[in-house]
Formats: sequence, structure tokens, C-alpha cells
Amino acid sequence: MTAAVKCAPPGNKPLPSERGNCAPYLVRELATLERVRVVLALGAFAWDAALATMAALGAEPPKPKPRFGHAVEAWIGNWTLLGSYHPSQQNTFTGKLTPAMLDAVIARAVAIAGDGVLAGF
Repeated sequence: MTAAVKCAPPGNKPLPSERGNCAPYLVRELATLERVRVVLALGAFAWDAALATMAALGAEPPKPKPRFGHAVEAWIGNWTLLGSYHPSQQNTFTGKLTPAMLDAVIARAVAIAGDGVLAGF
């Protein structure tokens, strides 16, 4: 498991520019994990970071750009990108993300990975 932004910014609300500053580290992390087959993006911010990371590693993203959503899957290069709402208090307290929803998306990620590896952003 890793994070698109490697520090806790003020208010814990990272900016796209902060994601860009941390991008080279994320690219190096994914590049070293040769057995990763599935990337589970927790939130739209992570989804966009994963797409950019995969593109930086030479994977051509599909056109049009895959839109984030819970349980949305996109096949990019050697990876399957799987989206999930972020398990923040805002999403869990309001019921936007339930334990059953999170369990189901993790089970799907494990099933896709098979004998490969699952990574979380």
C-alpha cells in the first residue's frame, strides 16, 4: 500500500501540485513491484495518480480517459486499475461507502490479481 502524496498537507487536503511533486516516487515504487497486476485506487485523487503513474511507465491509457467510480475497472498496460470510494469518515459515516461495498471491491481486486499482486494507492 502506498500514497499518491507522501506527506500530510495542511488540512489533509492535498493539491494536484503536491501530487505532482510526489509523482516520481510513486512511479519508482510501481516500477519496482514487477508482480503487481491490480492497483486499487482509494478515491478519485488516487485514481488520477494511478493513471498518471501507469502512463509514466509507458502504459497507454484508454481513450477516453476512464472515469473514476466505485468498482469501476480499467485495463491499462499490464495492470487493472480498480476504483473504490475512499474509506474516509465522510464516506463511511454517510453510507456512501459501506463495509460490504469495500469488502466486495477488495474481493474483486484479489480475484483479478490471481497469482499476481494487489497494490493500493
